[in-house]
Amino acid sequence: MDIDLLGALVVREQGISVTPTAPKPRQVLALLALNADQAVPAATVIEELWGATPPLRARTILQNYVLQLRELIGAALRQAHDAAPRSAKDILVTVPGGYLLRTGEGRSDVREFERLAGAGYRAVDAGDYPRAVRRLSEALALWTGRVLADVRTGPHLEPQAARLEESRLGVLEQRVDVTLRLGRHRELLAELTALVSRYPTHENLCGQFMLALYRSGRRGEALSAYQRLRTALSRDLGLEPSAALVRVQLSILASGPSRSAGHEVFAAPRGSHEAHAVTSAG
Repeated sequence: MDIDLLGALVVREQGISVTPTAPKPRQVLALLALNADQAVPAATVIEELWGATPPLRARTILQNYVLQLRELIGAALRQAHDAAPRSAKDILVTVPGGYLLRTGEGRSDVREFERLAGAGYRAVDAGDYPRAVRRLSEALALWTGRVLADVRTGPHLEPQAARLEESRLGVLEQRVDVTLRLGRHRELLAELTALVSRYPTHENLCGQFMLALYRSGRRGEALSAYQRLRTALSRDLGLEPSAALVRVQLSILASGPSRSAGHEVFAAPRGSHEAHAVTSAG
């Protein structure tokens, strides 16, 4: 079974879609797919579907949704003339107290994303920046949109989707940082312009944008980016820029218009939005 969650929900068995069109069965499949090869309690699925006020016949309704999913899986197995002695119940398994979706030898874009991101982070730690950029870029290329973009998310899917979105942003920041370390600042300008517009109070991205602008000979625009962030932070959050970002601004101010005056690297520790600035002599 192949599972795509980093965008629209797509689940295939033997290359044939088993993704239902009805919203509630889609939600059930999404929860099982996001936790593939792990048992999901029926109570968890019920809470995902109806929150704290499930209908009286919630378990019966859930069983009907599971039956619909098995019918789709069974139809895919028959259409593909699957030679293995398997049934839909072998793939969408009833376990004590809940259900489990078996992927077998199939792929999951979430698992592939985590594998590539891990390889990218290890390459960063080893100082192999070209390899790091390749692996982190491959991880990000798996995304086609927001996690489960076409699925209604409840109290269990929502935090899991948010965790993945946070992980994506962390990988993106790391890839931008490593690209800056390689001196490829000009190729980042268009992407960072869009990112700071999408995340107007995100200090890491602003710092990276400032550095890319400065190194491209656009010192005035780099300082303007800082002022926009400061205004957004004050207006939206009642905050001032962090000391780290202030240091980046002061470094640019002190360096003058020459791009060779210094090399400021603005990056975040893995898994954190707390930024730090490191300045080395040029």
